[in-house]
Formats: sequence, structure tokens, C-alpha cells
Amino acid sequence: MSDRPGDRTVLLAVLTVQVVAFAVSLALGYPTLYAVFMVVSAIALAYGANAGLAGMAGAALAAVLLVALAFPLALFTARQDPELVLETLRDPAVHRMLYVSLYAPLLAAALAVTTGLPLAYLLSRDPPGGALLQSVVDLPLVVPHAVAGIVVLFGFGEGGAFPGLPVLGTVTGAVLAMTFVSAPYAVNSIRNGFESVDSRVEHAARVHGASAFETFRRVTLPLAARGVLTGGVLAWARSVSEFGAVAVVAYTIEFFYPLAGESVRSSHAPVFVFKTYLAGSLDEANAVAFVLLAVSIGIFVVVRRVADDGGRVL
Repeated sequence: MSDRPGDRTVLLAVLTVQVVAFAVSLALGYPTLYAVFMVVSAIALAYGANAGLAGMAGAALAAVLLVALAFPLALFTARQDPELVLETLRDPAVHRMLYVSLYAPLLAAALAVTTGLPLAYLLSRDPPGGALLQSVVDLPLVVPHAVAGIVVLFGFGEGGAFPGLPVLGTVTGAVLAMTFVSAPYAVNSIRNGFESVDSRVEHAARVHGASAFETFRRVTLPLAARGVLTGGVLAWARSVSEFGAVAVVAYTIEFFYPLAGESVRSSHAPVFVFKTYLAGSLDEANAVAFVLLAVSIGIFVVVRRVADDGGRVL
């Protein structure tokens, strides 16, 4: 939706109605009513916009997907115990978990973007063997996550590419596992950014005397900045949510925790939630998951806001 004042008013009115309808359905004890209301209201909005039968059918299908995506999250949020969430926020073990769950994915995203940027640029130029290179980049997308963890252990663990590098149960291992599963998102987004740059602009820079590197640094890379930032965000988000590969490589992680001034042990958030659930405390697992969800969404919204602001990061 555009930023026109009228559109903002309509958006605010629609959101208000949705929140009220959701609250009423919960109060009545029939949350299914809200799912039905969401689909019906989407059809009504399409009808009000004179979208025709095809538009109303499209709105209904889109609403079904939105229900599948947003309804579980809304219900999960509404059923949290505020006191338990506050108690979770004060738990030092949760602080350590949040630290390593944000810190390690940030390193993985930085590694994926730094190493993926030149590869994405190369792929955007359609080099000989580009299809094979692209297949290698995309391969982690189809590898089961637990298998990805085993592959990382074989590749970088004992007897692997870097003998002596501590991988099992370390931040290094967690970062390698996260980078393995998130790199395709970074490379493909950055490649799309490079491919969106008008080649005539680059040619004009070369005609005016810029070297190939200067053209890349002063023209191509700034114009592809949004793709680079989007790739970093996707890589970070994918790393935060990774469970299988990290559980195999670093089920429990030993790392230096600045707030304690010493090395401590904790787990990546999805693993931490899983361990809490296995310990038999579904309510505590829910509270931890809610805290992680809130922090992740907050960071994601801020970064996306920066990306939408013209991608002016370089």
C-alpha cells in the first residue's frame, strides 16, 4: 500500500477491525470464527474496491494463506502468560541464550554476505559453468537440516578442511552450520541486486574513464545495495531459525559472555526451546519462544525499514 494519507486511514481502520474481531472470537472461545471472518472480510474489501469476481477469488485465496501464516502467531501471542514472560525475561539463562542466538547468526550472516558478494557478482555476469556454480550454491536448500550438520562436521571437524579448528560444541561450529544453510539466501538476493543494475550505467562509467574496480565500487555496488542488505537480513533470519544443523554441530555451545566476564555454556534459541520442552515445561518453552519471537521480529522490522528506505547503507 502507498503512503498516501487516505490509504493509511483505510489500513488503520482495517487493522482495528481485525484486532477487535480477533479479541471477540477469543472472548467467545471460538477462535475459528476469526479465521472465517478474516477470509470473509478480505472478500468484502475486494468487493468494495470493485475488483470483480476474479479479484474477490484472489482475495479469498490470499486471505487463506494469511490465516495460515498469521493466525497461529496471533493465537500463540494472545495465550501467553504475562507474568511468566516477565519472569523469563529476568532469567540469566535466557539472557545467555539470547546473546548467543543473536550474536552467532550475525556472524554467520556477515560471513555469508562477505564471501557471497563476489560469487553473486560473478554469477550475475553469466560466466561459463555458471549453472554448475549456481547448483552448488542452491544445494543446501534441498539438504535435510540434520544432514547439513553432519556434512559440516565432516567438512570442517576433526580431519576436515581445517585440522585443529574447534567445531563441535563451539560458536565457530554453530556459525559454520548457520552459514551453510543460509548462504543460498544471501547469494541469490545479492545476485538479484546486481542483475537489477542497468548495464548502460556501468558502461557510461567506463566510458568516462573509471576502472573496472571503480565502476564496481562507485556504481554497481551502491545500486545493488538493497539486494545486499536483503541478502544479509535473510541470511540472519535463516540462521536464527536453524535447528537441525546447529543441534548436530553445537547442541550446547561454550562461549565468552561479556556480561559475566567469563566463558559460559548455553544453546542456540531453537535448541534451547526444544530442550526446555523436553524437560516437560511447555509453558516455559512457550514463554522463551515468545521472547525470541518478539526480539527477532523487532530486529527484522528495523532492518527491513532501513532496507525500504532506499537501501542507503553503502
